[in-house]
Amino acid sequence: MSAPNPNAHVLTCPTRWSDVDENGHINNVRLVSYVQEGIYDLFRHHAVAVRESLFPSGFIIARHEIDYLEQLHHRPEPLLVRLSVERLGRSSAHVEVNVCRDPHTYMRARTVVVARDRDSGRSRTLSPSERRFLEAFAPGTAPAGQLSPAPSQRLPVKVPRGTGPAVPAHRTRRRFRTAAR
Repeated sequence: MSAPNPNAHVLTCPTRWSDVDENGHINNVRLVSYVQEGIYDLFRHHAVAVRESLFPSGFIIARHEIDYLEQLHHRPEPLLVRLSVERLGRSSAHVEVNVCRDPHTYMRARTVVVARDRDSGRSRTLSPSERRFLEAFAPGTAPAGQLSPAPSQRLPVKVPRGTGPAVPAHRTRRRFRTAAR
């Protein structure tokens, strides 16, 4: 497994006893809500997004692709929801979200987030400032702390598909079995 993206946006998220299902682990649907909380935190609550009034009409989730990697159990230690921008389209951001308690990653999601036009309810082109904001969370870019470089330092960054963390060609999956009762 590769090291986490140092530019990732990280949300600390507690688990709750009410998130546990009858099998004794955090329910898969609840795990998806952690992903959505991380997306919302990045796009609507990040200090730069608030200060620059980015995504004024909001955004929509167009797609989730989810891999459940390990069972997650309720513990007092919070989860880390790490978001990295894998690539940008005309109106969309492809975001990788890892739900983990270091060193374990319990769930990995790839989510497509689309900028929305308030009047039509349809997608709209990302503004230059929204694009710069999102590019700061891509692996291999300047540290995320430098979200507002001087105009002369701004260079267009295109994150090509498939340049994210290395993924082995053959993944071994852990299978969990419960004793028959």
